[in-house]
Amino acid sequence: MRIFLTGATGFIGRAVLSELLQAGHQVIGMTRSENGAHALESAGAEPHLGTLEDLASIRSGAEKADAVIHTAFDHDFSRFVENCAKDGRVIGALGAVLKGSDRPLLITSGVGMGGAGHGRLAREDVFDDGHPNPRIASERAGNELLDAGVTVAVMRLPQVHNTEKQGLIAPLIEIFRAKGVAAYIGEGQNRWSAGHLGDVARLYRLAIEKAEAGARYHAVGEEGVGTREIVETLARGLKIPAVSIPQDKAAEHFGWMAMFAGIDMAASSALTQQTLGWHPEGPGLVADLEAMRYA
Repeated sequence: MRIFLTGATGFIGRAVLSELLQAGHQVIGMTRSENGAHALESAGAEPHLGTLEDLASIRSGAEKADAVIHTAFDHDFSRFVENCAKDGRVIGALGAVLKGSDRPLLITSGVGMGGAGHGRLAREDVFDDGHPNPRIASERAGNELLDAGVTVAVMRLPQVHNTEKQGLIAPLIEIFRAKGVAAYIGEGQNRWSAGHLGDVARLYRLAIEKAEAGARYHAVGEEGVGTREIVETLARGLKIPAVSIPQDKAAEHFGWMAMFAGIDMAASSALTQQTLGWHPEGPGLVADLEAMRYA
């Protein structure tokens, strides 16, 4: 297929790009810069200059493709609510181009949108429309397109990791570095699901090749890693103490990360594995954190 890939030079997008090219697909990769365009050309992709703010550039990229994978997201968390709303507009623009055809669109969300209740694993067959995370805007936009006849599927992400970056844990490291102490809330019993970058990229490919309208996939290799274990691993790497803080001190210590630091984000990928024959093979989250160079 000829696939339009947003975020093609990003952390996840680069891995998806490599996976698609190795499988024989042609890729039109969106990038914001000339340097990014050169990198895409060197990798074997066709560069497409565009931004998330310029919906015309988004639409023109999709018009040239047989399928679309949307991985781009503005990770400025000081404007998180606004950026989630922007993602909904981007998804709407992509869908407007694909409407009336059978060309598939694979969008990106988070595993929290499949929350099945306190202490229970998030599941692919659940959509929590009342979830407080503003990222719900992405799946709501996808649902509107699905109702309009667009072949939309959703990739829900956990903490995607390798030895260079680990989802929300990467900014958490910078907070701990600045504070001089690594903290978890209470007993640190809340869990975060995780998936290795290579496994996640392979799943994006399998999902776009399947092109099943309405499908939701969880890119989860580990259902739930305790935040205390995560924080203590980071503390050893940073050579700083690990401590517990009460919930009422979370905002002071974590800043914008307080909205995530104490919540349970455990999730299952049982249905995903069964549906796509996908089986995670990469290292676990803690193993990657232990192998990382903190200097």
